[in-house]
Amino acid sequence: MKSIASTSIIGLSIIITALLFSGAYKNRNEKNNTISVTGLGEKDFVSDLIVWSGWFSKKNLVMKDAYAELDKDRESIKNYLISKGIKDNQIIFSAVDINKEFDYSYDNNGNQRSSVFTGYRLTQNVQIESNEVNKIEDISRQVTELINSGIEFYSNQPQYYYTKLSKLKIEMIAEATKDALTRAKSIAENGNGNLGKLKNANMGVFQIVAQNSSEEYSWGGSFNTTSKRKTASITVKLDYEVE
Repeated sequence: MKSIASTSIIGLSIIITALLFSGAYKNRNEKNNTISVTGLGEKDFVSDLIVWSGWFSKKNLVMKDAYAELDKDRESIKNYLISKGIKDNQIIFSAVDINKEFDYSYDNNGNQRSSVFTGYRLTQNVQIESNEVNKIEDISRQVTELINSGIEFYSNQPQYYYTKLSKLKIEMIAEATKDALTRAKSIAENGNGNLGKLKNANMGVFQIVAQNSSEEYSWGGSFNTTSKRKTASITVKLDYEVE
């Protein structure tokens, strides 16, 4: 009986081992019979939305007087922008920021000795958002006219955006997928095989950089807003069976 049991166990072990090797061989072949390709979709475009902002400030020992001076500058800035063709509802002024400023004196050891109040510094931002990209771009370059009129105005660099980005992204995904399929077919044909069904698809990172620039791509995705002319790109990774 003991001999029969041992023989049965050995036989069962052989069967299990054969099945395991068979499964491993099958999985290995399945893995080897897969092509992984990456396709690229790329589009050049011109921004159709510009956001430009700047800020101005006034300082006075009396807060009421500082407000009056700031109000005068705000009205001058508004009239200037309207005279350049900007609509009233496109000009957005922020709330006024108030800071107390002091002059400090220190001893030879660097310890503060005293402080003297020098006045209230009032600061306000103005922002313009428009689809008239070229017009706003030109105005941002002419802002020295405000400075020459006696207004302490500081201009920020315009930011450029694209309002049809969702549609553009869909077109790029289609282009990247087509590119990956072409690559997969070429690999399969050169290997004397036939391309089978799609097993898996993954979309890569969406990138927007300035056109014809050396701007670096980021693993988390780049989104350039400082250039009017941009290049968007996306990758798609596809896994196909090979027959």
